[in-house]
Amino acid sequence: MVHPNTERLTEYWQARQQGGEAPWRTDVDPMDFHDLLPQVLIVGRAADGTYPFRLAGGFVSDLHRSDLRGRCLLELWRPGDRWQLKSALEFARGRPEPLVVHTDILADGVAPVSMEVLLAPLRSQSGAVDRFIGLYQPTGMIARLLGRPALALAVGGISRSDGAEAAPSLRLAAVDGRRIA
Repeated sequence: MVHPNTERLTEYWQARQQGGEAPWRTDVDPMDFHDLLPQVLIVGRAADGTYPFRLAGGFVSDLHRSDLRGRCLLELWRPGDRWQLKSALEFARGRPEPLVVHTDILADGVAPVSMEVLLAPLRSQSGAVDRFIGLYQPTGMIARLLGRPALALAVGGISRSDGAEAAPSLRLAAVDGRRIA
């Protein structure tokens, strides 16, 4: 189960999907969800593992106390979570389908605050799935951060918007018949 705002933007994305393809960026009109704009972000895909911010709403920038334009989305996450998020984004590009990253906001001296981060793929004019529209949706009390900036985001889990697992977990169990995991 996801927050109603996450569900709303997911349904908006799905309504613009054509033939199982990601919606065109030009089919997304921000005025259709103007009340969510402070929480909205758009990231591009410059290369495998490089997702620069193209746009970040006021809430997103304020949470990180930074102008995020041009910064890589993965830099905001704990180093140990970046590979999992990158893999999920690449999987979402190929499907295409929205992801919901169940997240903890980590800040100095306070307990983590839970948040959902929606990331839904979009096609550019070239037809390539090379950007994502997203939403930062707190699910915990943001006031518990006491005005402190997010130092990092921590992945608690990644699912599709319908709650199913986003991508199969891959594990290497043996090499040349010898168990390694």
